[in-house]
Amino acid sequence: MKTILIVTDNLNEQINGVVTTYKNIETCAIRDGYRFVYITPGEFSYIDCPIYNEVKIALPRQMGEKIKKIRPNYIHIATEGPIGLWARAYLTKHNISYNTAYHTRFAEGLKTLVGLPETITWRYIKWFHKHTGKVLTTTDSMVQQLKQHGLTTNIVPWSRGVDRTIFNSNYRNKTKKEIILLCVSRASKEKNLDAFCSIKYPNSKKIFVGDGPYLKTLREKYNDVEFVGFKTGKELAAYYANADVFVFPSRWETFGIVMIEAMACGTPVAAYPTQGPLDVVDEGKTGFLYEDLNMAIERCLELNRRGVINHSYRWSWSEAWKIFKDNLINCKDEQ
Repeated sequence: MKTILIVTDNLNEQINGVVTTYKNIETCAIRDGYRFVYITPGEFSYIDCPIYNEVKIALPRQMGEKIKKIRPNYIHIATEGPIGLWARAYLTKHNISYNTAYHTRFAEGLKTLVGLPETITWRYIKWFHKHTGKVLTTTDSMVQQLKQHGLTTNIVPWSRGVDRTIFNSNYRNKTKKEIILLCVSRASKEKNLDAFCSIKYPNSKKIFVGDGPYLKTLREKYNDVEFVGFKTGKELAAYYANADVFVFPSRWETFGIVMIEAMACGTPVAAYPTQGPLDVVDEGKTGFLYEDLNMAIERCLELNRRGVINHSYRWSWSEAWKIFKDNLINCKDEQ
């Protein structure tokens, strides 16, 4: 059994797109005779980042010793935080080959959260991925964006999937005539959630699923939104299935797995015509993209839910695993 080391600044128990991706492709990898081993902040002393508690700030001492002990066949650095940085330093120093991933619009997020100029962050991103064998990113448009910012490494678009044993239309039992508008997201400032919460659409009810540091502010500002907190599994699937339109207000996502989870349940997506939705939503089939979200919602209500499900099948974790596997880089084992 070949070993793939995943180096990540996320804890395995976190719920976000990065963790979801690796957990799902790991299931496919096991079937193909591979095993995943993780180096995460949980193996070191760490604190939550003060401005974004989803990010863990660790002091990853003895990174080299941990990598030597694992003796991986392949190494994949998933994130550009402290864990990824220390792994990069060790691997580069010892001429050990690896690949990396670019999951998040890092520069845009930092600008929104702390006002850091994007040019500074892009210099770091370009430097971080300089010695990788390949960079896996979410979509074709993200490939182009990385190239435009000067990354010269081989950059590969890497799709995502959905677990259809959980996310499907079987949970739909809606009887009320009011239009259910749903948003599922981490409650954080950069997600542009005010755009969802401030929607005024006739005969509609807005439901927000998720938790995070911006939730208290949203609750205080919008008393016409039902905030139900964090949900997973079948309970989450039921919210997707019983919604009439899934509203995705973020303008900074590289993908947005929540959109294809909604589609798999038959719920069309209303979003802005920005990166992420432009790559994920098949306009007129699984949703609509307009600068006016009300217009996008109105058009989505015209779509056939069975058609949305059928068109969502192009997203699968087995395909995501295949792309990941085909772009692994053999280690030059000088450990």
